[in-house]
Amino acid sequence: MKKSQPVSTSPLIPYEALLQQFKQLLRSNNLKFTKQRETILHALYTHSGHFTPEELYRFIKSEYPQLNTGIATIYRTLSLLENAGIVTSISFGTQGKKYELGVKAHHDHIICTNCGKILEFYDEAIEKRQEKIAKEFGFKMEDHSMKIFGICPECQKKERE
Repeated sequence: MKKSQPVSTSPLIPYEALLQQFKQLLRSNNLKFTKQRETILHALYTHSGHFTPEELYRFIKSEYPQLNTGIATIYRTLSLLENAGIVTSISFGTQGKKYELGVKAHHDHIICTNCGKILEFYDEAIEKRQEKIAKEFGFKMEDHSMKIFGICPECQKKERE
């Protein structure tokens, strides 16, 4: 039996194609294409990981201080991108959401409930089992999301100390 594997964090489509898709999305929503909005998309594309809107805001402020990007622009752009399937989010209840680029290979998440670390993985046996379960219930599976919550090795070590 194969072990679960970390997944590649590389996007599946070139940035220019994603940028064209984003521009079309903005046009269809009667929104202007701005450098601030493009910077949000570019930051998500080039920096793998999972970001809260506030973390993304701080990153853009530090890397592009001349842009004058407001937190409201970050929230609105992330919402637009999520509704279009370009980004996905993981909800942490009252603690909010973390976002990631949604145009990557399918993967699941394991999340530390202590420090918030998120790891991505792919497990073929889990994928096949989910398909089998959907079939057993007469469902045609279109999508799924798996989140495993626990305490990461680093936090476990700190708890023992």
